[in-house]
Amino acid sequence: MANGTVTLDRVVDTVVTLADQRGAVVFAAVLALVAVGWTAVWRWARTVVTIAHEGGHAIVAVLAGRGLTGIRLHADTSGLTVSTGARRGPGLVFTILGGYPAPSVLGLGGAALVAADRAALMLWIAIGLLVAALVHVRNAYGVFAVVVTGGLVGAVAGWGGPGLRDGFAAALCWFLLFGGVRAVRELWRTTRWTRGTSDADLLGALTWLPRSLWVILFGLVAAAAVVAAGGLLLFS
Repeated sequence: MANGTVTLDRVVDTVVTLADQRGAVVFAAVLALVAVGWTAVWRWARTVVTIAHEGGHAIVAVLAGRGLTGIRLHADTSGLTVSTGARRGPGLVFTILGGYPAPSVLGLGGAALVAADRAALMLWIAIGLLVAALVHVRNAYGVFAVVVTGGLVGAVAGWGGPGLRDGFAAALCWFLLFGGVRAVRELWRTTRWTRGTSDADLLGALTWLPRSLWVILFGLVAAAAVVAAGGLLLFS
């Protein structure tokens, strides 16, 4: 009878713990959704998504064997990553392709670590990626943006308690995921009626796929990442 009571107590404790964790994850998601959906906040916070976006270009450029010249981040939340190499071909296509999916991929990867109770590791990896980006930033605002972002993440990782680290890491993952979706939505609105130099425009010029299909592909990746991360954070 005692063993049965102990087992029941453990089951109850597990259920309560899961409920608390899911509540925190849902709260983090709500905060991130407000930051992404509230234009006044998004106008400033979007720079974090831009850092991830340009970092995606930079990482793929290096993996594709291209020379990385530098990264520039602007106060209007736009960015530019310059690489050297062939003006056509798979390397350039993949380099351009690496931008819009990057926030979603990073958010999904971070969610996997948070779901595995490795939030602290996720934050330190984020700091490492920010330091790597900082080395290649070539303008003052870009340095400021990366240092501020890295300082905030570093403060939580170094001095925050376990609860704060878990909640902050989950919120950051959700922000990248939701931010990836909104960034694609903004791309769709800007490329729907006008032609320019967006990633979709460049990919359309370099491949046989029209730019609209590239935007749809970006959107599918962003949406799939949100669903997959939600499954990891809420049901693992």
